[in-house]
Amino acid sequence: MVDDVREMGIRVAARGSGAGSLVNHLLGIAHADPVEHGLLMERFLSKRRFVLPDIDIDVESARRLEVYRRIIGRFGAERVATVAMPETYRVRHAVRDVGAALSMDPAEIDRVAKSFPHIRARDARAALEELPELKALAGEKERYGRLWELVEALDALPRGIAMHPCGVLLSDASLLARTPVVPTSGEGLPMSQFDKEDVEDLGLLKLDVLGVRMQSAMAHAVAEVERATGERIDLDSVPPGDPATYRLIRSAETLGCFQIESPGQRDLVGRLQPADFHDLVVDISLFRPGPVAADMVRPFIEARHGRAPVRYPHPDLREPLEETYGVVVFHEQIIHIVHLMTGCGRDEADRVRRGLSDPESQGRIKVWFAQRAAERGYGAETIQRTWEIVEAFGSYGFCKAHAVAFAVPTYQSAWLKAHHPAAFYAGLLTHDPGMYPKRLLLADARRRGVPILPLDVNRSGVAHRIELVSENGELEGGRAPKRAEGSAATARWGLRLALSDVHGISEAEAARIAAGRPYASLLDFWERARPSRPIAGRLAQVGALDAFGANRRDLQLHLTELHRGARGAGGGQLPLTGGRKTAAAGLPDLSDAERLSAELGVLSMDASRNLMDDHRAFLDELGVVSARRLREARHGETVLVAGAKAATQTPPIRSGKRVIFSTLDDGTGLVDLAFFDDSHDACAHTVFHSWLLLVRGVVQRRGPRSLSVVGAAAWNLAELAELRAEGGLEEVAARLARPGGPPQGAVADGDGESDDGEGARRARLAGSDGRPAPAGSAAPDPMDTARGRRIRMSTGYEMHPWADLRPAGEGPASGRKLWHQSPGSAG
Repeated sequence: MVDDVREMGIRVAARGSGAGSLVNHLLGIAHADPVEHGLLMERFLSKRRFVLPDIDIDVESARRLEVYRRIIGRFGAERVATVAMPETYRVRHAVRDVGAALSMDPAEIDRVAKSFPHIRARDARAALEELPELKALAGEKERYGRLWELVEALDALPRGIAMHPCGVLLSDASLLARTPVVPTSGEGLPMSQFDKEDVEDLGLLKLDVLGVRMQSAMAHAVAEVERATGERIDLDSVPPGDPATYRLIRSAETLGCFQIESPGQRDLVGRLQPADFHDLVVDISLFRPGPVAADMVRPFIEARHGRAPVRYPHPDLREPLEETYGVVVFHEQIIHIVHLMTGCGRDEADRVRRGLSDPESQGRIKVWFAQRAAERGYGAETIQRTWEIVEAFGSYGFCKAHAVAFAVPTYQSAWLKAHHPAAFYAGLLTHDPGMYPKRLLLADARRRGVPILPLDVNRSGVAHRIELVSENGELEGGRAPKRAEGSAATARWGLRLALSDVHGISEAEAARIAAGRPYASLLDFWERARPSRPIAGRLAQVGALDAFGANRRDLQLHLTELHRGARGAGGGQLPLTGGRKTAAAGLPDLSDAERLSAELGVLSMDASRNLMDDHRAFLDELGVVSARRLREARHGETVLVAGAKAATQTPPIRSGKRVIFSTLDDGTGLVDLAFFDDSHDACAHTVFHSWLLLVRGVVQRRGPRSLSVVGAAAWNLAELAELRAEGGLEEVAARLARPGGPPQGAVADGDGESDDGEGARRARLAGSDGRPAPAGSAAPDPMDTARGRRIRMSTGYEMHPWADLRPAGEGPASGRKLWHQSPGSAG
């Protein structure tokens, strides 16, 4: 099957324990060499394994259905079927369906449904009671009558059936006699009505073929480089230790890179500072519930950088643990440890590892382990210490073979970002593989010096493309110009926005517009591309028709005339000047603010400039610290930060408490925020229900590239901007000084310094008692005004990757408290 996929020109990679098989590697199924990386065959397949082994295959998501059809074509429709996946009710769907049944207003249903996070339906009333961001809705709870009772009653009930994202059954010609099969809606592929648990219970052979958007993004990037330059890139053969790639990774500017773009991963990469492929494997493995729960992250980082000695439970365990500085990171290490200390063989050791996930089996395994280890001469203290490691980590760790397989596209995506950034972003924006909105990827491209080329019906394709930009900024037709042999390359590539980004455009309409290029005039475009009136209007709004002359309002008017003429409503001849240019109709052009608003509405991206640029002067008045300047901030420093919200999550963490993680984009970079439970009453509703945020918090650093802000107060920046426009800075100061607002010193200069002019004006927003200071008063020293508050905030928690946060004092077993004291503050 892998050979078939490669023959189709589709990127494919093996994933999971199958990467530990040398045969899989030699057959070309798995990319990484298991001998080179010390992977264990027993983790994949052994004589003692009673279940079928897995060889999971990742393919390009955009071409996954082509792969399914190829499998069906090779083996026959009577032998192949996809697997079903029941869709069950969660809270939002339940609210929508129950609300409709109760004849509620559709707008009201939408408002209530969107208020909830993505949780189970049975937890609706509990969420209303407990979540601060639902406090307003909770106050209206009684007016909805039986809504909540009925919503919770629908929990986990099936609401439909869909095709599983990766499961494919392979069987003999008796398959249709053993499973009911129906065609999938739309694709018409054969689908078993059994789900994945059913088919496993029946003993049917299931192949996992997962569509991965990052594979599609990388394939698009490679294709763009070849289209534009003629250079063919084989990502599976890129240099393994490329310095530029690892410099990029160590910078933690890894937005868009596979597996290492989340806030927690960027933090971990910044602390770990990967220098080779093995470091990437370790990084991917550490960012998992097992290592975090077992407190393996901190000891590994400390030992790696020489800040703590490397210790082994016993000298015999040096061999399996040396590569990770004495810290258990991989499943394979557990297998090796059990094998070494008991002599049971690696196949039996893997069976033991699997048994650790069963609480009833742990007691028996512990007795067996102690007896076998004692028989081999190990002391009671060594046995106890080793068992604690095995018990804590064994069932929750990460398979090294899986991590190695993941690290391959991680490195490849980072290599593309380092060496072909424009093509890399073209792939990301076309296939949207990550956790962030497209506008954030566009902002990242802008920061890395990639020119953003606007939408243009004569240049834009269906997907995002790269174009050559000369030194003076003019376009060179999208292909590299010829240069004298031996001359230095000065090519600078830009990113051309895609027609597919236009809201509401169909694939057929985008393809028709792209196929008709070039267009000589607006009339030529209208007659040959045949766009719908709404799509033509949106294209004019965002500047895609600017080349035809006239301003964007004039173009809208001319499009209306063309539409009337097409409908036979007596529209007049389109006025043209010189045959190509559309004559001006005398309407005023869109303002800069209107253009930005149109881009956000039509493209969901601020294409011409970052939307935060419009707020820069106001943020300077408040003393907001930009993401770029935040890199220089001291640990424990109180700062104001602001930006457009890019992502918000509440993942499970080690302490069991609820922490809200959010990422802001301010145009100069990203600000990663964490709001702990003591700030939720004041902040949660604003964080979840506002797009533009102003946040006061304390800087947390755990390394030169590890930076985050622990939030204590949050405001809707759009509301503050309106206050500033209507009532001036004093109105803003009054709003910030309300209960739950910023403490004293919060809006002082972000660098802790002030001056007689701008500094004094900022200081008036932050008097020492939290109220606006009188005009002419001296700027307070932020180290004095925020002293006590800053200590309380900065010592509350020790920041860890998103799943590794805990209150101060709940640290290592030694009981040492993890206090953080800001510079210059009183103990």
